[in-house]
Amino acid sequence: MTLQRFVVMFCFAAACSVAAQAAAERAIEIREAALYLSPDAASQKIGNIQRGREVVVLEQSGEFLHVLANTQEGREITGWAREKGIIRTSTQNGDAIIYGEAVDSEAEAQKRRGRKGAAQDAMRLYARMAEYFPKSPLAGEALFRSADIRWQLEKSDIMSRPSAREADPLMRGQMSEDALKDVRKKFPGTKWADLATYDLIENKVCGEWQGGSKCPEKEAGLYEDYVKEHPSSPKAAEALYEAAWRRAALVEIFKTEGNANKSAEARSRALQLTQQIASQFPQTDFAARALALGYKVQQNIPTFGNAGE
Repeated sequence: MTLQRFVVMFCFAAACSVAAQAAAERAIEIREAALYLSPDAASQKIGNIQRGREVVVLEQSGEFLHVLANTQEGREITGWAREKGIIRTSTQNGDAIIYGEAVDSEAEAQKRRGRKGAAQDAMRLYARMAEYFPKSPLAGEALFRSADIRWQLEKSDIMSRPSAREADPLMRGQMSEDALKDVRKKFPGTKWADLATYDLIENKVCGEWQGGSKCPEKEAGLYEDYVKEHPSSPKAAEALYEAAWRRAALVEIFKTEGNANKSAEARSRALQLTQQIASQFPQTDFAARALALGYKVQQNIPTFGNAGE
């Protein structure tokens, strides 16, 4: 065979492969599945497909699908996997099935001895569900849950480092905001966008106040502004409480700084916020917590530092 003929045949084969993949169907694996060398469970096992991993279905042979898959080992390889557990966009109730598996994985991650990697499984499943079924009524929540899990995993890592104690939040690592901002972009004006924005506040919160007024005063303003901009948010009551608690703490902090006027202003603002929470959100735990906080402020019981007498 001449070199020229070989090149032509190679290019033809490559073009056919690309065309086949372009015509192939993308799908999602919702369980831990083995990848085999041939459509036979007795054949050599060549890899594993994790929950939430994408596969490209190339062909079918009985109960097996020939797929290009992202494996647990981080490689893209072709092999044969059983059809059961692979959800396509054409699968009836496919959005709910993937979402349900994501919820199960998230619940597993919260167990004391839950399945290793379950949080990452849930993160992938939620993201893929929103990607594959963007018009599903579950898509917005799925995309937020995926972004929130990613955020919490990063936060756990960053807050375990010594730099997490720095007063300036820029002195520690920052959680990536891309996924949460994607929620706001794709689902603007929804409660999922409101929840995403609430998470993002954490990148601006100080590690430790170090006894000064700068951090709590700034943070109280962030939470108050959040409620003004997102009054219908599911996090509105919590945000108001976070602001009220910081204003209450500032009552004593300003005293230690010798600023009686600002201490009095903080006391007045703290009481206003606690009353607002109790009146606007009476059926929440934050209402009772706000009343308890307001009582302490009224009775001049310190809520920050050494509260003993």
